[in-house]
Amino acid sequence: MSHAATASTRIVRIEITHHQLDLDPPFPASWDSQPRRKFPATIVRVHDDAGHVGIGSGDAMYGFADYQHLFIGTDPLDLARHSAVLDNIGFHAGRPWPLDIALWDLAGKIRGEPCWKMAGGRGQRVRAYASSGVHRRPDEMAEMARHIVTRGFPALKIRFGRPRLADDLDALAAVRDAVGSQLELMVDCNQGWRMPWDTAAPWTVAKALEVARELEKHNVYWIEEPLHRGDYDGYAQLRRMTPLRVAGGELTRERYEFDQLLARECLDVFQPDVACTLGMEGMRQLAQAVEAHGKVFTPHTWGNGIGLAANLHLTAGAASAPFIEFPYDPPEWSIARRDFMLQQPIDIDAQGWLTLSDAPGLGLTLDEAVLNATQSARSTYA
Repeated sequence: MSHAATASTRIVRIEITHHQLDLDPPFPASWDSQPRRKFPATIVRVHDDAGHVGIGSGDAMYGFADYQHLFIGTDPLDLARHSAVLDNIGFHAGRPWPLDIALWDLAGKIRGEPCWKMAGGRGQRVRAYASSGVHRRPDEMAEMARHIVTRGFPALKIRFGRPRLADDLDALAAVRDAVGSQLELMVDCNQGWRMPWDTAAPWTVAKALEVARELEKHNVYWIEEPLHRGDYDGYAQLRRMTPLRVAGGELTRERYEFDQLLARECLDVFQPDVACTLGMEGMRQLAQAVEAHGKVFTPHTWGNGIGLAANLHLTAGAASAPFIEFPYDPPEWSIARRDFMLQQPIDIDAQGWLTLSDAPGLGLTLDEAVLNATQSARSTYA
């Protein structure tokens, strides 16, 4: 995706800053045994010699200083080249994809074009599903689900992982009883990966099938990450044994792994996150491959508003997803917390749609005062 004809600028500086938002009350994420008392955000800014600045966010980018020289002095519009270099860096030094988001934002600003058009221009809106993050009691889950209906969401994702499976199933039943058919319901089993300190073994196929059979009774829209991310045989087997859609791949890293998931018929729903995997160009190509195989492409977006916006632009422009994830579980996970670095937090309309504008790039403006107030030496959960 080189645009040499319009490329008159060069990248002159890459700036990476770290920020921490204090969380009171803490956020007890269902996938983490340690409640979050801080929310970290790493902001990447890419400057060209004409004064344009592209922004991205995602992983902390530690160690990236050794590779910045690979981009300084280059054409900011040579997005295919940048994606290939970042893919190589991703093999050697973690996940550098926040830079790809910033490069796309920069390219959009140079070209005067929104990222959703750069991604393919198929559309500029996607309907959101509310993605909960807290293990609440059944009555609290029911109350939350009723709130989700009033906000206009068409669907809600519930997290499993309580002390007993029976507790999870009680929460699901309470939600279905409370809202009936007003919401599609997804269930995230969180078996694909673990936090570094959480060492429980992932479910077996037998366990995943036991859960799937219970979810079938509640007409669940999909079952997410019921197995370890690399259990290709297990996923293929589970798909043959349940009519439920099977979703996964949120932190799968490399394209060849997705090709295996496609070839072996492991998933119905592919959920990579552009802030963690493949970047904007790689995800655009993957979305095409997923849909060519008759599968659904709808990213994981659990991060901050910059990552949400990048995934939304990519999905609207390159795919035809029925829903996109919208992290939302107030008060512990509010829109204000999630998007604290933005002047205008991202929200749905009354019918649950997220609609993108024609503003160049990602169309976001950082809240520099908040970023100054929250700046820290490093970005860590604490």
